[in-house]
Amino acid sequence: MAEFVTRGIQPFGVNPAGVDGHARYVEKMNFNFPLLSDPDRAIARAYHALKEDDRGIQRSVYVVGRDGQIAFAQRGAPPVREIVAAVDPAGRGA
Repeated sequence: MAEFVTRGIQPFGVNPAGVDGHARYVEKMNFNFPLLSDPDRAIARAYHALKEDDRGIQRSVYVVGRDGQIAFAQRGAPPVREIVAAVDPAGRGA
């Protein structure tokens, strides 16, 4: 999280569970970032994160720049340094 915060990056997660379920899950997992609810999977669909069954979610990481453009997109869990480099290639910080 520190790598993101020092560069002014706000991570968040998106999951199809309801808001009540998210609150319990965030507390249980001790997440230090917001978890957004996408029960109809509209966000997952828009970002091509649905599995072939059109129900399951494929873990995906997107970085949307301040200009609204996608600066990074990758399936799975890429290393933090790759994500940060997409936003701050020179490592300058925010």
